[in-house]
Amino acid sequence: MLEVKTVEKPDERRDFPRGHLEALHLTGLDFAVGTFEPGWRWSECVAPIAGTESCMVHHNGFVVQGRMHLRMDDGGESEVGPGDVFVCPPGHDAWVVGDEQVVVYDFAGMMAKEYAKG
Repeated sequence: MLEVKTVEKPDERRDFPRGHLEALHLTGLDFAVGTFEPGWRWSECVAPIAGTESCMVHHNGFVVQGRMHLRMDDGGESEVGPGDVFVCPPGHDAWVVGDEQVVVYDFAGMMAKEYAKG
């Protein structure tokens, strides 16, 4: 079955401190556009909603705008920026670097279903 949706009309929007997520639900894929404002940090803005110490969602991401730092629970770290494609397994923190808004496209099947949900 062919399915087509546009990011201009997401199926749902989830707001959280200093950011929001707009999700499209298709058969076999949940696609999300995450927008994160300067000062956003997962451990401060989303952890209270998720109820976990670190993000337990797997992300397959593409950075459209801005810079984000990722730190794994095991100590691994990386910074991603415009044009970067990344895979980030569960068990991490992340935060906006600098004063530019970050926009990330996330193709992870679970992200849109579970992210920023209590």
